[in-house]
Amino acid sequence: MIIKGNKGFTLIEMLIVMLVITVLLLIMIPNVLKHNTVINNKGCSALVKTVEAEVQVYELENGEKPSLEELEAGGYLKEGTVCPNGQAIQIDGTGKVTASGSS
Repeated sequence: MIIKGNKGFTLIEMLIVMLVITVLLLIMIPNVLKHNTVINNKGCSALVKTVEAEVQVYELENGEKPSLEELEAGGYLKEGTVCPNGQAIQIDGTGKVTASGSS
């Protein structure tokens, strides 16, 4: 039995739509990954500034420059605090805070 007048998409039309969606995804994915790196780097800069503020608070309360371990032990920072991009936070003897390591 042949039914006439059916409305719908043909296989070719569906394949064309899938091709267009695939091309759009291939264009979008690298841009999203690039923006993710930028966001993580900005998050790291913000974390460094936060740790600098905690160093100042510790110094005001205790009269000396802290190490990272002292900040963690005193509850100023969570243990194992690292930047969103994977860099480790370091504090030198003068209280300068930096982020370094693999990113």
